[in-house]
Amino acid sequence: MITLVHGGTRGHLDRGIFYGVAGKEKVAGESAEADLLADLQSVGQLTFPVPWLLDRSLSADPSDFGTWGAESRDLKEALSRFIEGESLRDYDREAEASLEAVKSGEVDLHHLASTWAKAYAETTLEHARPEEPSWDEDFADVYHDLIHSPASETLLNLEHNYFVSISELIGERDVELKKLRERQGIEMEKVMQELGKSLTDQDVNSLAAQHFESQQDLENKWSTELKQLTAIQKQEYQEWVIKLHQDLKNPNNSSLSEEIKVQPSQFRESVEPNGRIYEEQRKLEESFTIHLGAQLKTMHNLRLLRADMLDFCKHKRNHRSGVKLHRLQTALSLYSTSLCGLVLLVDNRINSYSGIKRDFATVCQECTDFHFPRIEEQLEVVQQVVLYARTQRRSKLKESHDSGNRNGGSEDKSKNADRNYLNILPGEFYITRHSNLSEIHVAFHLCVDDNVKSGNITARDPAIMGLRNILKVCCTHDITTISIPLLLVHDMSEEMTIPWCLRRAELVFKCVKGFMMEMASWDGGISRTVQFLVPQSISEEMFYQLSNMLPQIFRVSSTLTLTSKH
Repeated sequence: MITLVHGGTRGHLDRGIFYGVAGKEKVAGESAEADLLADLQSVGQLTFPVPWLLDRSLSADPSDFGTWGAESRDLKEALSRFIEGESLRDYDREAEASLEAVKSGEVDLHHLASTWAKAYAETTLEHARPEEPSWDEDFADVYHDLIHSPASETLLNLEHNYFVSISELIGERDVELKKLRERQGIEMEKVMQELGKSLTDQDVNSLAAQHFESQQDLENKWSTELKQLTAIQKQEYQEWVIKLHQDLKNPNNSSLSEEIKVQPSQFRESVEPNGRIYEEQRKLEESFTIHLGAQLKTMHNLRLLRADMLDFCKHKRNHRSGVKLHRLQTALSLYSTSLCGLVLLVDNRINSYSGIKRDFATVCQECTDFHFPRIEEQLEVVQQVVLYARTQRRSKLKESHDSGNRNGGSEDKSKNADRNYLNILPGEFYITRHSNLSEIHVAFHLCVDDNVKSGNITARDPAIMGLRNILKVCCTHDITTISIPLLLVHDMSEEMTIPWCLRRAELVFKCVKGFMMEMASWDGGISRTVQFLVPQSISEEMFYQLSNMLPQIFRVSSTLTLTSKH
């Protein structure tokens, strides 16, 4: 195979000709004319004297450029014919060698045929198998049909009864754990009184280890029992939903109306362990309707609330009509384009062992999720994804470090990647899906650090950029209602003064406004609801100051009052 590449800049070939014949590579010039002549003549494809070509190429006159251009075209055509012919001969040799291997038995004919058949079937559309619907998809369609039918109230009543059963089991677990801790506390006090007299530090450590082991055993026992009950409820619920859907398709089923008839006497009521009905703390709330956009304006709803984030997740144990309406709305929109989301501020560890993560996991465990995996299973999947992403990122950092970027910054980044190998970074977030919470379907777990408690964060802070990415996910995945912690904290502390709160609220308001204006280019301008939540410990005066700030930043729709002339 021959390849010619010329770099002439004077209108004719110069001595910068690189060519290869039969795997060789040479430079054409005065010292290589003989080799070039021999190789080109051995090709047998040239129709003009090669020595004349070399003489003309090495000492050409610019006035002969027209004649030389035609000769150059002839040379290119001859080389093209040679390359095509030699390539075909190479293909033929490879084909002959493959056929000989099959004839001699070096290659299994049946294995080769099955490989070709599989490759053809996988790459040809007419042989592609149709995708088989999964159980989750079938159950989702069935549930969506039933929740929009007269059987919806029966479904909610059944879910509520399951919720009460789980809550009672959790209550028993908490009581038993409390008794165990109290008993262990009394034992530890007695041991501490004898410390230095008849007992040593080793005895105290041994007793503490025994107490810890006893607590772990009891927690594992209740966790196993809770998991088993949840699995049984989920299986019973899904089987009952499928059966009810099949019965609805049968118009001759006379017992169907009795099956889905509302029977209030069968509702299970429950009270808190201390004997009182669940009471909501008084909420402060302000609602606004705004328009964003210069030419194409989009209407959005904004709400400012003083409430706990988990209030949107908790189920109420008393079966009141208002509670049922909230739950019904969440169930109706479970498989729709109007999902509800919530932003939780968490640390960089993907677990449910501390802080608001533990409280959120406890709320999720109080009611069986009949549509999505348990919160623990979803977190395990997130951990695997993060582990894979960190592995890829570390390998890229190592490659860039080995390629010559050996400076202090790259070493610090590499050390930082190793130190946070299983954790996420500030501004990153992971998502969990839920069907068993009161008013939300999706939880965004946004990682923040202690920097959010300072008063000097800017619009480029990782937490702010994380909010932007969350809103973008909302646009691409049909989440039309999102609840955001306005101050980027869930609890107030001493350093969070009134000026601090006003500065933080102004920053978040302005940034969210800019992100919402970006939404118009992301989703075409869909109306959304954004809820800004402030901690419950904030004062009413501070709340109303924030309420007065919001209309000054957003363009609030003005009301028009119509009066009669008479």
